[in-house]
Amino acid sequence: MNTRKDKGKELAINRIAEEVLNLETLETRMSDSLDFSDQAVWTLKAALEAAFEAGQNNPKRETT
Repeated sequence: MNTRKDKGKELAINRIAEEVLNLETLETRMSDSLDFSDQAVWTLKAALEAAFEAGQNNPKRETT
């Protein structure tokens, strides 16, 4: 069962994948040319920073 938190997390992940990494989808498509992507290190850094900021901006985040 997907909770609101899960949906928010999924939306944030997909937004970062699309906007920062320029990935069409994160779904497996069973094709090397579609499932693998070359990324510059500065793009990966930007994606990690966006993920960190998304976590910092989530007041209900849980720590493990």
